[in-house]
Amino acid sequence: MASDAAKRPLEEPDLAHTVLEDALALFTGTLFVALGLVFMKTVGLATGGTAGLAFLVHYGTGWPLGAVFFAVNVPFYAFAFRVFGLAYTVKTFAAVALLSLEAEILPHLFRVSDIHPAFAAVAGGMLAGVGLLILIRHKSSLGGVGVLAVWLQERYGVRAGTVQMGIDAVIVLGAFAVLPPVAVLLSVAGAVALNLVLAVNHRRGRYQGF
Repeated sequence: MASDAAKRPLEEPDLAHTVLEDALALFTGTLFVALGLVFMKTVGLATGGTAGLAFLVHYGTGWPLGAVFFAVNVPFYAFAFRVFGLAYTVKTFAAVALLSLEAEILPHLFRVSDIHPAFAAVAGGMLAGVGLLILIRHKSSLGGVGVLAVWLQERYGVRAGTVQMGIDAVIVLGAFAVLPPVAVLLSVAGAVALNLVLAVNHRRGRYQGF
């Protein structure tokens, strides 16, 4: 006869991330994204999302990429607070601020002097995708399109990568106004690489940590 202890179901493990784990994830995730942006900026490419909008403004005006990226994301904090709450909004604000700083600091720490544009597009997109994946799994984002994509996935089950890929394609196509056609096509390839990372690795219910 089985004992009472054997009959009781196993307790669910505590899957919540600690504050330290979240902090490390924000730094790691934004650093991956920043490296991807450095690759793209070195060869004059763009990307999707609010980072893509920041690239277009940067190329068109010469304003610092990090500062523009931070400013572009400001209007999305109210939406993030409304649909995800204070904790998500605070972590998203911290992630955006970190990436804005890293985008300005990294070019002073190392130089990418010789990189093929096609490799910069694909590798940069994949690095950014991995960084975003880390942020999403810690209930954070880089604001803008990412907030909308994650909300649609949580609310309606639409894959975040699919939503972001569609919006990113529209944003990257806007780069025709400031970039040569070849650079725009490579930017599209980078955006596809980024969103494939999300579509393949982030599916509702697959990852239980929060």
